[in-house]
Amino acid sequence: MIATELSIPGAYLLESPVHADDRGFFREWFSLPVLATAGLSFAAQQANLSVSKRDVVRGLHYSVAPQGQAKLVTCALGDFDDVIVDIRVGSPTFGAVEVVSLAVDAGRSVLVPVGVAHGFCVTSDLAAICYLLSSPFNGPMELEINPFDADINVAWPLRGEALLSEKDAQAPSLAQRRSAGELPLFG
Repeated sequence: MIATELSIPGAYLLESPVHADDRGFFREWFSLPVLATAGLSFAAQQANLSVSKRDVVRGLHYSVAPQGQAKLVTCALGDFDDVIVDIRVGSPTFGAVEVVSLAVDAGRSVLVPVGVAHGFCVTSDLAAICYLLSSPFNGPMELEINPFDADINVAWPLRGEALLSEKDAQAPSLAQRRSAGELPLFG
């Protein structure tokens, strides 16, 4: 596995070999010892699977739980654009957006650090997103930022109209979350 830090501190693209033959393919997408060799740690506390159709946008979600919440994200079916937004007050890359295309057969995963917002947009007819969380879901501590916030300006790869949950569509802007003191701190 090759770990390459992205433009947002603590966010990594993880690339692992895809072993394909006439039966299909195999890929190891998570290995704690391999991450440790790359100087990274990740203690999975929960595993989630999300299946969505084309043009579904989920996010931008983040946690303000005291222990924080990192995510390790990969694609199990189809393809999608994974979006990371640095919302950590005091970060040198505050407001920066990183987009990584993930596909079932590409051998790529993303490590999303504590304190950043995460979302995705499905670019195939159907996609399955698998992600590990470093802390369990904690409803009152899980917040969202509007994925179409003009100040963040994510270039969502939509072919039609975005399909959003009501919660995401009604989410506050990054500026509103910041003025309410609802953003994590850097470091």
